[in-house]
Amino acid sequence: MAANIIEPNSESVDLEGPHLENGRMIYASKTYENLDATRKAGLWGVSMPRRYGGLNLPNAVFSMLSEMISAADAGFQNIWSLQSCIDTLYEFGSEEQRQKYIPRVCAGEGMSMDLTEPDAGSDLQRVMLKATFDEKENCWRLNGVKRFITNGDSDIHLVLARSEEGTKDGRGLSMFIYDKRQGGVDVRHIEHKLGIHGSPTCELTYKNAKAELCGSTRLGLIKYVMALMNGARLGIAAQSVGVEQEAYNEGLAYAKERQQFGDKIINFPAVYDMLSRMKAKLDAGRSLLYETAAYVDIYKCLEDIERDRKLTPEEKQELKKYQRLADAFTPLAKGMNSEYANQNAYDAISIHGGSGFIMEYKSQRLFRDARIFSIYEGTTQLQVVAAIRYITNGVMLQNIVEMMNGMEVLDSLKPLVANVKDYIKLYEASIAAVKDLNNQEAQDFLARRLYDITAEIVMCILLLRDATKAPELFEKSANVYVRMVGEDILGKANYIANFKPEYLDSFRAAEPEAAAE
Repeated sequence: MAANIIEPNSESVDLEGPHLENGRMIYASKTYENLDATRKAGLWGVSMPRRYGGLNLPNAVFSMLSEMISAADAGFQNIWSLQSCIDTLYEFGSEEQRQKYIPRVCAGEGMSMDLTEPDAGSDLQRVMLKATFDEKENCWRLNGVKRFITNGDSDIHLVLARSEEGTKDGRGLSMFIYDKRQGGVDVRHIEHKLGIHGSPTCELTYKNAKAELCGSTRLGLIKYVMALMNGARLGIAAQSVGVEQEAYNEGLAYAKERQQFGDKIINFPAVYDMLSRMKAKLDAGRSLLYETAAYVDIYKCLEDIERDRKLTPEEKQELKKYQRLADAFTPLAKGMNSEYANQNAYDAISIHGGSGFIMEYKSQRLFRDARIFSIYEGTTQLQVVAAIRYITNGVMLQNIVEMMNGMEVLDSLKPLVANVKDYIKLYEASIAAVKDLNNQEAQDFLARRLYDITAEIVMCILLLRDATKAPELFEKSANVYVRMVGEDILGKANYIANFKPEYLDSFRAAEPEAAAE
């Protein structure tokens, strides 16, 4: 499906993009072909139970499918993968709502999550779209504006709105289900974007739109959006891995064909160094994606079991363990893979040289598409915020130690294990050094460095495990990755060890008045 339909359509979709007609979003013509093909192939409702018409597949497999579709067209992957919004309705909606909406998504109807507003981007506590209960019609009514909504003219929307009059924080927000069939929402504008042109990003106006409450009032941001965002972040991690793969494929294919100075450029050290790093990042990032998805699968499975019977004390402990692991690993998977996708797309253009800057070559589209991955569904900086408490409280260090304990590797990989053990010592010292500063601003400033070291060590361990199981696939990448991140970890650990809070004065932005002068 990805190779024979979606990828051949991708350039046309990128050139045409969606457009606006009479308050409605119209997809690029080839997008409709993609939708029709995926519906006929039964590729919707991937994660939903069979009783609702779903495929009942684990998140690990869903991630693999997302990755392949993203490699074919990252913009279409956005539209297709937003079906995962139904997980939130499945988890928190009523049985009546499940029976009403889930079969529609399993049949191929699209979804969106309407969170962002003109004055509420990353700070969703400022959402002001108003929800009022209509006593006469026994329903909720939504009024206001939503902005930057991916697939914003979808069939079924999950909407964050303020249901509690007089409130100004997250405790006054609830989650609602809006059905496009009910009317009341128009597309006011479609954004003209740098990349992912096939994915419509809409500004929506809600005018007395009829909606249903999902779950309980006041839990919209505190509970439901957190679940929604974690699923979306895993989806962006998979999207990123797909583009990492395709960028590597494009760079490798060009390097094998292009000749300069009487030789194929793949034989030049500067080029094969670049390609080997691209491949290592790809293999490490994919392993982190699948590990995170597996954690999600285990705790989601236990939650499903709990719907039918009471969990045993051991099962409850297992549920808590894997939920905590999923919460800790998801921001690592999203943040690191989105950065790696950008780096691989950048390097693919570099390998192409001047041709990479020409629109006829695919690498420029991958570069444009990848740029948003480290921004939407929470910037990399916000992934650091989400992950840092698991780093400073020692949870991630404990996870790393547990992953290392008893790990058997090939004899050829044992020197790399010694390297990773050295990295862990530096990591432990770095955490202690940051905490010893006893300065919150300094800790926030250094958080990204701790985050990077954490993720890189985790990916080293996962890649060593993969290389032991399948050396023909991963041993080269393990060698490259472990040594490559050593440069980064040593540098960042040294930076942290020598940092003093008074250095912050050198980094603070100039005051606006001074900048204007």
